[in-house]
Amino acid sequence: MRILIGRRNESQANYGGSNETLIAVLPYYRAGNEPCGYGAIISKVGLSPATERVLIVDEDPDVLDLLSRQVLEPLGYEVATANEAGTAIQQAVSFSPDLIVASLMLPGLSGKDLLVALRSQGLDVPVLVTADEGREADAIQAFRLGAKDYMVKPLREAEALAAIERALKEVRLSHETKQLAAELADSHRQLEQRVRELTTIYGIGKVVTSTTNQRELFDKLMLSALNVTNADMGWVLLLDEDSGHLFLRAQRGMPKALANKIHQAWDDGVSSLVMLSAETLSIHGEGLQQFKLARFAKAALIVPIKARDEAIGVLTVAREEAKPFTEPNQRMLEAVGDYASISLINARLFQALTGRADELQEVVNETFTGLKDQEAWVERVRAELKDLKEQVPDLLENSEDSSQRKRLQVLSGDLETMLRELDEMPHLQATPTPTA
Repeated sequence: MRILIGRRNESQANYGGSNETLIAVLPYYRAGNEPCGYGAIISKVGLSPATERVLIVDEDPDVLDLLSRQVLEPLGYEVATANEAGTAIQQAVSFSPDLIVASLMLPGLSGKDLLVALRSQGLDVPVLVTADEGREADAIQAFRLGAKDYMVKPLREAEALAAIERALKEVRLSHETKQLAAELADSHRQLEQRVRELTTIYGIGKVVTSTTNQRELFDKLMLSALNVTNADMGWVLLLDEDSGHLFLRAQRGMPKALANKIHQAWDDGVSSLVMLSAETLSIHGEGLQQFKLARFAKAALIVPIKARDEAIGVLTVAREEAKPFTEPNQRMLEAVGDYASISLINARLFQALTGRADELQEVVNETFTGLKDQEAWVERVRAELKDLKEQVPDLLENSEDSSQRKRLQVLSGDLETMLRELDEMPHLQATPTPTA
């Protein structure tokens, strides 16, 4: 069913057709000048007021009054009016209408000139043109210049409203299409960002578990931190336990003068506060001005690098413009910071294990050296015992004392036993070899 709205002096026959219903034929004002008209009708049938903006351009004040005050404003439209093309162009720029209804018979610059001027200003606004009957040639030229529709004067409210509604329906559809396209593009960007973030985090995990080179590891962590936060620069400060100062251990994108401070003590003025609180800090704009890093950055996000809940350093990213970092940026940087903590803890464990292994190797070497010294002593003893054993037969041959000969025989047996026990000692059978 199509809803038709008319005035009391308009015949229902004007709207004919069984599927068309004239729901109200009312004057615009009742007794006492109480407004009703189209606004009252819209209220009665429960329709939502319109919100679009319409610019009416006509040389006839009665037409301006009819379309603005009597037809469009009661329905909730925002309306601006102009009686010549120059004013209309200014209104089109300042008022930003969704639709323009313009007469082709304007004084000075015509409606066709207005169409050309609007296009030259880059204002892509649909235009309905109006003209007296018999000006069809002008209407055709207006269509060629981009007009959307054509209305013949004298205008009737219902017909004018229907034409305006048709044009605005196209405007609404265009706006909805653009909005949906923008939302789709935004969703696509967010999806790409999430995929990039997850890919980056996965890559960091592989690097942490496969790289023992601390410098290479932190370079990759810095690159990942900038990727997941869309930052311009970043750096890592680590606490030196001996001096208690923060040292610049890695950087990317910093000013050259500061980048040259790598492996030197440096404090950006904010990191020391994060070290004390062990909490992430996002700061930008005026809040950053009191710190020295405000000289080269307008927004910063500082994440503590922790070991056993104590801050041992900070991971910082910064932007050259005062664009604050978002919560997703913070979550992703904290994840990178966790990997930095893991890598540092792993490095410390590796150093501790390496040191312990060196100590054990030193003990092994000392033990081996002791065994070698002991073996040399035993060899000397064996040589002396063998030499002594070899002398016993000569002593027996030259001895005439029976008791002395008996003691020499016992000594020979004891020497034989001692030499046999020396040969059976385990450490002399398999001497260990130290590991280099």
